[in-house]
Amino acid sequence: MDLQKLLRGNIRELQPYSCARDEFKGEASVYLDANENPYNAPFNRYPDPLQLEVKEQISNIKNIPVDNIFLGNGSDEPIDLLFRAFCEPRIDNVVAIEPTYGMYKVCSSINDVEYRKVLLDDNFQFSADKLLSATNVYTKLVWLCSPNNPTGNSLNRQEIVKLLNAFDGIVVLDEAYIDFASTSSFSEYLSQYPNLVILQTFSKAWGSAAIRLGMAYASTEIIAVLNKIKYPYNINLLTQKQALKMIQQAEQVKKWVDILLSERTLLVNALQKLAIVEHLYPTDANFVLVRVTDANSIYQYLVNKSIIIRNRNTVSLCLGCLRITVGTPQENLILLQELENFNHNKH
Repeated sequence: MDLQKLLRGNIRELQPYSCARDEFKGEASVYLDANENPYNAPFNRYPDPLQLEVKEQISNIKNIPVDNIFLGNGSDEPIDLLFRAFCEPRIDNVVAIEPTYGMYKVCSSINDVEYRKVLLDDNFQFSADKLLSATNVYTKLVWLCSPNNPTGNSLNRQEIVKLLNAFDGIVVLDEAYIDFASTSSFSEYLSQYPNLVILQTFSKAWGSAAIRLGMAYASTEIIAVLNKIKYPYNINLLTQKQALKMIQQAEQVKKWVDILLSERTLLVNALQKLAIVEHLYPTDANFVLVRVTDANSIYQYLVNKSIIIRNRNTVSLCLGCLRITVGTPQENLILLQELENFNHNKH
């Protein structure tokens, strides 16, 4: 893979903005370089533009070198940056599985890049050959999400490997839900595949959706490109501090995951007994996709009871489906009681 060939010409030639903290590493006694207010420490200072302290801690727990980590404002930032780095508007295209996470298509539209969908099969699995047959010389990125959203299942690993070996562009594998999966992360294969970009997040297992911190793991060359085009201080100090605090609580996070997995089993078992449930799809995530007798009515009934789930009825291959996130034992119980009530009222 020739990364320079894949890059947009203007990005290849770009001279990145040089921020005040780029030229100096370490601690100084007097900072008079960045036109900051000298009062109100520590919030008066610009944060570390490369978030090295946070990356070092992530490196320790994820076993990924610091130079292979990019931190973004949620995973949505690296998703958008990959379009901006590699896809020439109105010329290049990307290929993605369908159904999947909606932001790939949104970013594609924002960046004026053709988005080619390839439908999953009836088991929500993909074929590398089918994806490859949708590509052409202008295809720069292929988007995969595993475990996938909204389907909940992990994608076939052999097919992912086949795609990585056969595709000349970049394969983006979104692992937002990997902490809940029975399969391991593809991050161990990073050094093997220079065209692989992995996305992970603090929003799910880490219980930190509010701090907006996403991670991209990739070759040092791809990380260098993302650093070149990101906003200079894209991760604020409050987010960096909270991330460091959460990393210290890694054991607690493991306990949360264990609780959610056992609650998921209980929820699935209880849903299976309801007459309104027609099919439960296998899940490797912290949510379950359920095909029900009347998705719109059940969704509206729950909204009226102040219970919010996701209606996926209009999504490809998800006709009649609702997506339910695993909550606390109490939240799950309230949901199940209301579904029972709906069932009872209908009959």
